[in-house]
Amino acid sequence: MTVLDTAVDTHSPEHRAQREAMLAKLAELDAEHAKALAGGGEKYIERHRKRGKLLARERIELLLDPDTPFLELSPLAGWGSDYTVGASLVTGIGVVEGVECLITANDPTVRGGASNPWSLKKALRAHEIAFANRLPLISLVESGGADLPSQKEIFIPGGAIFRDLTRLSAAGIPTVAVVFGNSTAGGAYVPGMSDHVIMVKERAKVFLGGPPLVKMATGEESDDESLGGAEMHARVSGLADYFALDETDALRQARRVVARLNHRKAYPDPGPAEPPKYDPEELLGIVPDDLKIPFDPREVIARIVDASDFDEFKPLYGRSLTTGWATLHGYPVGILANAQGVLFSEESQKAAQFIQLANQRDIPLLFLHNTTGYMVGKEYEQGGIIKHGAMMINAVSNSKVPHLSVLMGASYGAGHYGMCGRAYDPRFLFAWPSAKSAVMGPQQLAGVLSIVARQSAAAKGKPYDEEADAALRAMVEQQIESESLPMFLSGRLYDDGVIDPRDTRTVLGLCLSAIHTAPYEGARGGFGVFRM
Repeated sequence: MTVLDTAVDTHSPEHRAQREAMLAKLAELDAEHAKALAGGGEKYIERHRKRGKLLARERIELLLDPDTPFLELSPLAGWGSDYTVGASLVTGIGVVEGVECLITANDPTVRGGASNPWSLKKALRAHEIAFANRLPLISLVESGGADLPSQKEIFIPGGAIFRDLTRLSAAGIPTVAVVFGNSTAGGAYVPGMSDHVIMVKERAKVFLGGPPLVKMATGEESDDESLGGAEMHARVSGLADYFALDETDALRQARRVVARLNHRKAYPDPGPAEPPKYDPEELLGIVPDDLKIPFDPREVIARIVDASDFDEFKPLYGRSLTTGWATLHGYPVGILANAQGVLFSEESQKAAQFIQLANQRDIPLLFLHNTTGYMVGKEYEQGGIIKHGAMMINAVSNSKVPHLSVLMGASYGAGHYGMCGRAYDPRFLFAWPSAKSAVMGPQQLAGVLSIVARQSAAAKGKPYDEEADAALRAMVEQQIESESLPMFLSGRLYDDGVIDPRDTRTVLGLCLSAIHTAPYEGARGGFGVFRM
């Protein structure tokens, strides 16, 4: 039998305490998500509504097929910065007329939907996902263009937005722009470079320069409608392919455009799958609040894969890394999950072989993170930990099957790289509220700095200030702890969102479905030189 057993006791004090700690983190997460949902605040939402306009997420809801999910991406973008949480842009994956699409929507309640450095990063990440997974891109546009005070940070890299639109189109990935309001200056190129353009009567305003700029540049007097209104673009310039009477009509027409795309998935839907044998609610109590305490990742696997059925690969070798085969919502996956935190030479070699096998069989890989990194020390250095860790990172880097990553607990040092962190281009990467990621743990990093300072003082023959050392260590630990937290990392788009552990199976299922829109093939070699 390959159905996983469980040792979780939901009535134990440990499980209850861990559950309560996770619920507290989820409450903090909900409060931050609420800031994104609030957009520019009550005043600007009310002003937007008085103009007879829908909010960004309301537009998305009307665009999507009824009763289908929307996987919002990067909702905490800009967290911890001077900009509004969410970065004046909503992005995500949803189903329109039976077609999975990547949807972006400007939030005009936040500084008129203007783009700041974080909204730019968020839009570029959305385009990256659309391109990798061949998802049609639908842009719901209402933006005043660049947030001018931050133009120095967005003007140069911002050109990639328009580059991406043309590259998506050239690759045969449809792009659709629905213009609800202003789309000015550089923003005018979003409809200008999209395959299909819908504009709303008396609301859409698309021009390179508005009336004031035209007056300053040429002396010409003009008004919004004749310069860049929807009717002008539909009747005169030809920029608008479809003329909508109002917002709901525009969204109806967008759905019809998608229905006529003839866009097909590369792989058929696998159909219904048997749910896990164990309650996903139990995931709340599996990860200890203290990440130095190990936990068994099989307990997580048992609550996310189909029928809790998992064929483990090399179960007696390299036991601090669990590897094996399963299906998730009917899609085959190979899973690598950190068990005890530290990766040794055996785990590294085991991972490299497993990744090669997945590539031979064209099976996507799921990485479940809880690692403090590769083992250090004289014995392990002499045993070849560098070359074996490099072997694992080599395999991850050159693997061609799609990768998914979930940070459950610790994800430190080169272990983060070996487990396919953000720099290794996983198709999607999510974190649990319990996750932490940095060069190393806060105590370890502060301790290293202390040792270096002591050695420096000794080399100079100076006495060492113990009080200053204690203060330095405390300050560094606090800084690294705050910079390791998932909301901090998510705010910088180092993941695609912080998710409730109970939603992990659903989120991964949506991602796997999106992944299978595009064809893929594993590497049949080409892994570079493995140092033996």
